[in-house]
Amino acid sequence: MKYAVVIEKTATGYSAYVPDLPGCVSVGQTREEMDRNIREAIELYLDELREQGAPIPAPTTDAEYIAV
Repeated sequence: MKYAVVIEKTATGYSAYVPDLPGCVSVGQTREEMDRNIREAIELYLDELREQGAPIPAPTTDAEYIAV
């Protein structure tokens, strides 16, 4: 599955969250670290849902840039 990830630059690095997976967030001092961390967070989130027998949310969020 392919989930949208929202990435924000912060004063101390980067943060990211997955709108389709409530509570699935991560941070990193560099973009590369945050990329690794959010990927791991998604995998752990989905593993936990599977262990609980809960349904896996379908990706529904879409994003694009709009020039103004």
